[in-house]
Amino acid sequence: MSLFWQRLLIAAAMIAVASAVAKVVDWRIARRTLAPGAATRYRVLRRSLFAAIVFVGIVSALLVIPQVRAVAGGVLASSAVVGLVIGFASQRTIGNVVAGILIAITQPLRLGDDVEVEGTRGVVEEIGLTYTWLRTREGDRLVVPNEKLASGTIRNSTIRSSSQLAEASVEVPSANLRRTVEALGSEGDEVYVTNLAADTATVVVRRRATGGAVLDRVASDLRIALAERLAALETP
Repeated sequence: MSLFWQRLLIAAAMIAVASAVAKVVDWRIARRTLAPGAATRYRVLRRSLFAAIVFVGIVSALLVIPQVRAVAGGVLASSAVVGLVIGFASQRTIGNVVAGILIAITQPLRLGDDVEVEGTRGVVEEIGLTYTWLRTREGDRLVVPNEKLASGTIRNSTIRSSSQLAEASVEVPSANLRRTVEALGSEGDEVYVTNLAADTATVVVRRRATGGAVLDRVASDLRIALAERLAALETP
């Protein structure tokens, strides 16, 4: 066997080993059952590691062949020009890759989230290095470039605040309004006078619902508490 074919076999073996290592790393990461936020980061990490390992393996394998090394030396000598050309040619692709990494870190959307992008609503099925796939309610698949997601507006219906505000409004006499507002404010977290007439005023009281409490139930309890407080104020 000639020296050229020996080196070619070595290069093929190196590529095969790099592919095997990349698949093992991807398989090890994919075995974990994670929360949506961590799963999103791991999914992008898997794609990045797989691509990096395969790329390094291919480059290392090609450098085993002297003819390729000679060409590589010439390319490296003019790397500035080549890099400039490649940069302009793949500007959009590189932007999508960088945006995919930013999405994995900042997580404006995660796997399984119900989101709305440019008027289209769907569930996030896959976040790749360059594109994100959404499954719409009609069963269609919407493919969105990551760069557009990173620079656009996303409405995420899954990521909500851990606490919400229940609200109740009451009509009270405008006489002794400050005393009434202070009394009603003790039943909630926020209190405002939203309207003022000649003899009456509208007072809005808000109470924070935390710990998974049902918002309607908290609002109902707030109305009852306000009614009892007003009754106590009217009692001489």
